[in-house]
Amino acid sequence: QVQLIESGGGLVQAGGSLRLSCAASGRTFSSTAMGWFRQAPGKERETVATISWSGGNTYYTDSVKGRFTISRDNVKKTVYLQMNSLKPEDTAVYYCAAAGTSIATRIWEYRYWGQGTQVTVSS
Repeated sequence: QVQLIESGGGLVQAGGSLRLSCAASGRTFSSTAMGWFRQAPGKERETVATISWSGGNTYYTDSVKGRFTISRDNVKKTVYLQMNSLKPEDTAVYYCAAAGTSIATRIWEYRYWGQGTQVTVSS
């Protein structure tokens, strides 16, 4: 079992930056893939970025490549999403999730979810 708590969301102007953090509890954090996902009003939840258990494999959706960076600290049991050059279309609730497997890039592979944190980018 993994429990996840996101933080770091907020309101930022276009072109600005935010760093999201996701603190995890549970013994299996260091062996499970982690991911960030987002859901905008009226849209389906989508994958933003994922990272394997070791941090050696990462995946980004095309719209955030070159702007967002996912990372993890297995000692602190925390995963991060550094978001730079934010755009209004990045506005969404951002969710952290744990897969329960060592590598996972597809949303349906993720079993444990946080409550989400709102990110709003103004133009």
